[in-house]
Amino acid sequence: MKLKLLRIALTIFCFTRIALAQTPVVQTKFTADPAPMVYKDTVFLYTGHDDDQAFGFRMKDWLLYTSTDMVNWTDHGAVASVKDFKWANSEDGAWAAQCIARNGKFYLYCSMPNAIGIGVMVADSPYGPFRDPIGRPLIKNSMEDIDPSVLIDDDGQAYLYWGNPNLWYVKLNEDMISISGDLIKDPSFAKGKADHDFFHYQEGPWAWKRKGKYYMAYASTCCPEGIGYAMGETATGPWKYAGMIMDGDPRSGGNHPGIIDYKGKSYVFGFDQSLRMKTMSQPYERRSVRVKELRYRADGTIEKLPFWTPEGLKSAGTINPYQNVRAVTMAYSEGVKTVVASTLGNLKSATNGGKIPSGMVLTAIHNGDYIKIRSVDFSKGANTLEVLVAAVYGGQIEVRIDAIDGPLLGVVNVNYKGEGDVWRSIKTPVKSLTGSHDLYFVFKGKHDLFYFDSWQFTGNR
Repeated sequence: MKLKLLRIALTIFCFTRIALAQTPVVQTKFTADPAPMVYKDTVFLYTGHDDDQAFGFRMKDWLLYTSTDMVNWTDHGAVASVKDFKWANSEDGAWAAQCIARNGKFYLYCSMPNAIGIGVMVADSPYGPFRDPIGRPLIKNSMEDIDPSVLIDDDGQAYLYWGNPNLWYVKLNEDMISISGDLIKDPSFAKGKADHDFFHYQEGPWAWKRKGKYYMAYASTCCPEGIGYAMGETATGPWKYAGMIMDGDPRSGGNHPGIIDYKGKSYVFGFDQSLRMKTMSQPYERRSVRVKELRYRADGTIEKLPFWTPEGLKSAGTINPYQNVRAVTMAYSEGVKTVVASTLGNLKSATNGGKIPSGMVLTAIHNGDYIKIRSVDFSKGANTLEVLVAAVYGGQIEVRIDAIDGPLLGVVNVNYKGEGDVWRSIKTPVKSLTGSHDLYFVFKGKHDLFYFDSWQFTGNR
């Protein structure tokens, strides 16, 4: 009986590890402090970046991922770093940030710890490049100057919120890079007030408006932190505590909400340490961004969610395999990493006029690693796959559908080695198929296999 119970426990444990491993938004890096922004038909997800080798917090830059279906995310690398703020006099401390669009410009509000302040950057595109337009902190008030959030009200007035352990706010001018009036410590959330413990406010505010009601979500009292929220009739309150979106859990000491509406549904982002727990036992700061669907009741209050659970989201779209798709677009991966292609050397093509990567590419590819792309629409069938790779020791790419050991469509043979900066387009025939499928690229070989930039199928018609 004891042996049977042990087997059951091990089965549940293994299943939980596998399931959890497939739900963080990003697996190639450790990410934190999610700040989603919907612009046109795309979700832009700006995140912090926990250094792989750090003890405690070491965060040097802010990363960007994009999606049009909420399950496959494209890695765009770092869009800004602490070094972009010359006045910060540091290369570390890229804490929470949020980007917002206004009048054709994109404003990235960035916080740094230890009273360095909150800075602002501006760009002409949500992809950057971002620059510091004022050359000084936008907010430099106290040790509480972290975790900025921005709301632009219907009348055009913009508000900047921030703070730990109090909530602060100030009006922004229309230029979005200067403030109007005094910095105000919100009395509803003020530390020491009788209802502060009732609110459970700690840090990480996220402000938004929906159907005439104002919302303020936040990381709840540490530690561990869940996600609480309050509601108000104006952008500056007074706020009334409305409940918990998610209770805290020992699997993550912190949390940081980011909430959007996209394609008719609402979503809440946060983070946990499930990816760190899968790869290392030390309780270092190795966080991973998570997302779940958010549901509102008829009165505008929010249905409570369990802590980040293994279930993934339903896809809000499909991937078109007949156009060039970046290898760093994926729903899940095992083992691989991503880097900027230009860091791999003086890139060149194996053929005159051939393709050379200009963005992020897949690296650290070893035997048994794989990437998964969800909901790929093969409505035109397929007969050929073309990949762009640069060989290190060479190897193979098994092309499978629906499961890592699912039906085999074909095998790409990378029969080259020692060409880490030489990029080759390799075409391979594949078995025809139709319909929507999850696509797996499973890597086989010895040592470091190759770098992987992109892929594209040719249809039957």
